[in-house]
Amino acid sequence: MADDNALKSSYELAMERLRRKDEEAGIETRPVTDAQKTAIAEVRNFYEAKIAQADVLYRSKLQHAHNPEERDVLAQEFRRDREQLESARDAKIEKIRAQE
Repeated sequence: MADDNALKSSYELAMERLRRKDEEAGIETRPVTDAQKTAIAEVRNFYEAKIAQADVLYRSKLQHAHNPEERDVLAQEFRRDREQLESARDAKIEKIRAQE
């Protein structure tokens, strides 16, 4: 009972409100299993490497691009590629978390 009356940080209070809101909305939270944690870590590592590879290629191409328009095109391509990789990563992680 002493724990219920203890002062809580604003973070703890916000998390409690969010949990209550999720419960009221019918959102079920399940803990992530060790196998899921491992799979998520593998997916993150894979996509982190892909993003790093895209960054190295972008920087290499950027060194050889001399006019501003070409640099802008390269920057847009890099942003698009990075967003696609991040989106694919997040989708795979959500798929892993949805598994039981």
